Amino acid sequence: MSVIDLSAAAIRRHLDFPSTVDALAEMFRSGCEMPPRPHYTIKVPGGPDATLILMPAWIGGAYMGVKVVNIFPGNSDRGQDAVNAVYLLFSAETGEMRATLDGGELTARRTAAASALAARYLARKDARRLLIAGTGRMSRNLARAHAAVRPIREIRVWGRNPDKAAALARDLSAEGFDAAAAADLAAPAAWADLISCATLSPTPLIRGEWLRPGTHVDLVGGYTPQMREADDATARRASIFVDTRAGALAEAGDIAIPLANGTIRPESILGDLADLTRGAHPGRRRDDEITLFKSVGAAGEDLAAAALAVSRAG
Repeated sequence: MSVIDLSAAAIRRHLDFPSTVDALAEMFRSGCEMPPRPHYTIKVPGGPDATLILMPAWIGGAYMGVKVVNIFPGNSDRGQDAVNAVYLLFSAETGEMRATLDGGELTARRTAAASALAARYLARKDARRLLIAGTGRMSRNLARAHAAVRPIREIRVWGRNPDKAAALARDLSAEGFDAAAAADLAAPAAWADLISCATLSPTPLIRGEWLRPGTHVDLVGGYTPQMREADDATARRASIFVDTRAGALAEAGDIAIPLANGTIRPESILGDLADLTRGAHPGRRRDDEITLFKSVGAAGEDLAAAALAVSRAG
């Protein structure tokens, strides 16, 4: 059997967001094996440390796969993507390789789809105003993914580089959104129904005092225990959910830091995506509830998205 090689363009073609969200929902509902993923720190002369991550997952008798991820935060200063990766998909019956996939695009699509899956349960059904913090590839995907599950019409974009924020706003406007760049975060955070952060910030960007009742906060960017996108006040005010408990407790500064300083307790984490998709927790319970979803990524998300893309590619 020949090995399929899916480029970034092919992945975008095969992984529309409604279908990808549904594929992830089915994976979390039915489950798959996701062992702990090893992280390795890579020293970069003259730049911030990089990270190498290996992410295996499998469903017995179906597929197994592994993603090799390189995260180089300094790439943003070079005009390059911070995340580069490749995904290898195998048969879980014979071990034969079935496909290789562009890991960067696969990561962007499945990560945005996971946030949209969470928003399906946690964002108000009438959420139409979206604030995006960040201007990279993830930000574009998050806008499209959230719009697949909620009636998003208006978007504000904030980034440390105003030119990049303006460019992203123009791109989203061309897709039919009412989009504009934001000069700061405080005003659009108070305006938004849904806030989605995809940055590599080491310090909080979103402050709990800004949030109005009913806001849903989606935190995607931080992937180490030292990185944060929202402050203690946000964690204190919000009903907190995560993609996987094991991943969030081990890797997410937005969870680990407020746990360590006593702002929240382990039981403050009300559920994960498995709980939501299986009905163990209903998600949002009141229109005025502030909800928070912290994503660090799960290998099963890659497996589900890769299997969907490969099945559609034939």
